[in-house]
Amino acid sequence: AAMSRLSLTFGCWNYDRTRALMDGTVVPDGIDLNYLNMPVEETFFRMLRHKEFDVAELSLSSYSVSMHNPARPFVAIPAFPSRFFRHSCIYVHAGSGIRTPQDLIGKRIGNPEYQMTAPVWIRGILSDHYGVPVDSVTYLTGGEEEPGRSEKIKLDLPPNIRVESIGPDKTLSQMLHDGEIDALYTARMPSSFLRGDGRVKRLFENYEPIERDYYRSTGIFPIMHTIAMRRDVYEAHRWIAQSLMKALTAAQKRSYEDLYETAALKTMLPWLTSHVEQVRREMGEDFWPYGFEKNEATLRTFLRYHFEQGLSKRLLEPRELFAPEAL
Repeated sequence: AAMSRLSLTFGCWNYDRTRALMDGTVVPDGIDLNYLNMPVEETFFRMLRHKEFDVAELSLSSYSVSMHNPARPFVAIPAFPSRFFRHSCIYVHAGSGIRTPQDLIGKRIGNPEYQMTAPVWIRGILSDHYGVPVDSVTYLTGGEEEPGRSEKIKLDLPPNIRVESIGPDKTLSQMLHDGEIDALYTARMPSSFLRGDGRVKRLFENYEPIERDYYRSTGIFPIMHTIAMRRDVYEAHRWIAQSLMKALTAAQKRSYEDLYETAALKTMLPWLTSHVEQVRREMGEDFWPYGFEKNEATLRTFLRYHFEQGLSKRLLEPRELFAPEAL
């Protein structure tokens, strides 16, 4: 009989960079991976509330919050399946008179959850680069498209940070459209913006050059998600950290190759080749880096934001986040 392999469940969305793990083209050493393909909100909720999976992609912010729980229920490896420049994700109500970032000061601003990674980056960038202090606005939390969303993790914020709930029957998307909130920091584009009636706009309408300048000046391509193992599973099988790290890297390598294949386009973007060349010129060959060293500075900035925004009880060191075997 074949040597038995360790069976692990893996909660993750279907990204190009992880697809080889989902379809079995890349097999992690010693592991029989049961890849559960789910949208991020479901994965996060089920992992954070019930620890349902052995391994899962996890919000970098939620994971950092969990580091302050004495039990430290999860331990991460430095693979980052989701990254996103978030300047494009600040939406404003057209009637609120918000033309520049400074106009956000004193306003009512929606975030689906205060602890979500995307708003942590947005608030930090606005504070560092645009002079909008984190405690200069009132935050309103709740469901973006469906009412009744609550924070996945109980928060204990300093008194200078004002966070209110919008209540069980409202949605942030509709409130933004109606001017009940002035702005929204979020990950998912709200339906009230997609409606296209002009009531909801982006703060940075011409966001691409702004995000490119941000990258040029900071070297940061913001990290949204990391990969976290349940601590009890990791403690019982320390070798899985390295095995998963190798497999995630191998799967990502296939994606890098697919993006630059010219015999046929594997992704439905007509000028994909030109786009990849432009990105490589700006960000280098490994423009979506995995591993600790290449991400240490980005993680350090994120953890500072997390601390400044009252989500971390102390300033975490980037190295603390990861299994030592995966460094």
